[in-house]
Amino acid sequence: MTNSPKSLGELFDSFTSEAFRLETLDDYGGSGNTGAYGRFLAGDPRPEDYNAEWVTELRSHTGQGKRVYRVHILSRPLTPYLRFELGWGYRTNQTGGEEFFILDTTGRPNPLAGVGDFWLFDAQTPVTLSYDTSGTVTGRETLPDDRAQEFTDYRDTALAHAEPFPEWWSKHGE
Repeated sequence: MTNSPKSLGELFDSFTSEAFRLETLDDYGGSGNTGAYGRFLAGDPRPEDYNAEWVTELRSHTGQGKRVYRVHILSRPLTPYLRFELGWGYRTNQTGGEEFFILDTTGRPNPLAGVGDFWLFDAQTPVTLSYDTSGTVTGRETLPDDRAQEFTDYRDTALAHAEPFPEWWSKHGE
């Protein structure tokens, strides 16, 4: 490991061209936005200011020509949490320039079975994330840059098997 790995926040502040995220879970309900998730489950409409802070951060990055994008590996039927994340989160975050792709494994093998969640900054610095069964983050590890190629390969495989979220949502969303 490098002498002083950067935190996730520092990496978001310092990436220069792209931040990629792979999501593999059906439920991140314990990791934040619990109040909004509760409102979603209660049938409330999405607030106009939902995720406003993140959308502002996204706009600051994408306005500088940086790319923020992710692939979510999932299968249908969607869990309540995925309906929330995709319906409220992805659709809102797109307004800040974040790009989303869906790798739908319904009825087909997962080409990244066994690969967990991670961020990859500038195709150079991977950060793995660990979760408990409630979808709460239990750990983050910034890996040494010499592991970047492994995670770049995961990113490329995910993108090769995914479709843009807007197209997927028009077929499978609610």
